[in-house]
Amino acid sequence: MDAKEVDRALGRLAEKRRELNAVDYSNPRYDELEEELHDMEDEFQEKYGTYLEKVLQEVHNNHCPENDVLLPIAYMGDGVPVEIERGPKKEARLILEANPLRILLRTGKDQNEVVWKA
Repeated sequence: MDAKEVDRALGRLAEKRRELNAVDYSNPRYDELEEELHDMEDEFQEKYGTYLEKVLQEVHNNHCPENDVLLPIAYMGDGVPVEIERGPKKEARLILEANPLRILLRTGKDQNEVVWKA
């Protein structure tokens, strides 16, 4: 799998999400943007889902084995809450980010650890 291609596609998806979030629900373009986003998410999942799910499974196995792996797009933005195995129980999140393509483990407001990088 070409990590740069996945990174670019994830970046485009993140940009479309920002574009949609900037538009008010009452805006006539909202429905169109939402449909475009859903189409992009479906295409992203179809092309890169299997690859990223394997990566996410490895990350889960190493850091939060009690949690199920979700679709990769669920890890975008604020990420997915997980229960980490090491240290005291804390609120933690796994976050899929682009530029560069990576997965962060966030255990506090400013505590990010890169747990996987393409």
